[in-house]
Amino acid sequence: MSDLQQPFTLIPGAAGSPVLLHVPHGSRRVPHHVRQGITLDDTALERELDHITDAHTAELAAAAATLAPVAPWRFVNNLSRLVVDPERFPDEREEMLAVGMGAVYTRTTHREQLRPPEDDPSPLLEAYFHPYADAMTEAVEARIAAAGRAVVIDVHSYPTTPLPYELHGTGPRPPVCLGIAPFHTPPDLLAAAKAAFGDRFGRGGIAHDTPFAGTYVPLRHYGSDRRVTALMIEIRRDTYMTEPGGPAGPGLEMLAGALAELVRSVSSR
Repeated sequence: MSDLQQPFTLIPGAAGSPVLLHVPHGSRRVPHHVRQGITLDDTALERELDHITDAHTAELAAAAATLAPVAPWRFVNNLSRLVVDPERFPDEREEMLAVGMGAVYTRTTHREQLRPPEDDPSPLLEAYFHPYADAMTEAVEARIAAAGRAVVIDVHSYPTTPLPYELHGTGPRPPVCLGIAPFHTPPDLLAAAKAAFGDRFGRGGIAHDTPFAGTYVPLRHYGSDRRVTALMIEIRRDTYMTEPGGPAGPGLEMLAGALAELVRSVSSR
């Protein structure tokens, strides 16, 4: 089975690297049997994928890995987040349930029906969500075993204009948003990201936890294991691509350089 047929792929980096670039939302792929449960017609589905996909983030992570002196590991979701969203809580802890966008979405970015609300999410959680979470946990633990620590850098993008599903869309939308988890994002990691991206956008182009907050840490380590540090990088899409869902532009190369500098900085600590 090829990587594109696998639900996710772990791409090796340097044996001793602590860094794991996580790309959860970059794919548009929806398997046929999952597509059958989505109520949108084909045109509407393609439009939704344009809005919901963090386009070109897998290419961004790959370019940064090539540029970094010590290659990071990469964990890439090969399926659309319309299958499952691996970064949601799979239960009532998830605030996005309020807009039908928990681990299995029932509503679209424009709050239209995606799946019937009475559908049981359990089959998709069992087939896709839990295996993904287990594999990410194993990948993080492998970095701890190899390097004594793991640094998860979550690679995302977001639209220039707020979409109706956003719960916190009224705040600033800087070129780069840094999402933090207080237990897992130490000051030196946040400072390294501000320095790497600030060299490209200026310090005024960097903010944290607006319009999106938090970062991904496997639940086994969340809030308990300080060997796991984490940071979310949210890049405003107009800095590197044509919105929505269009081609990448020259900004992608510049961003890859910034991400590679962040990887270099945290790898050498």
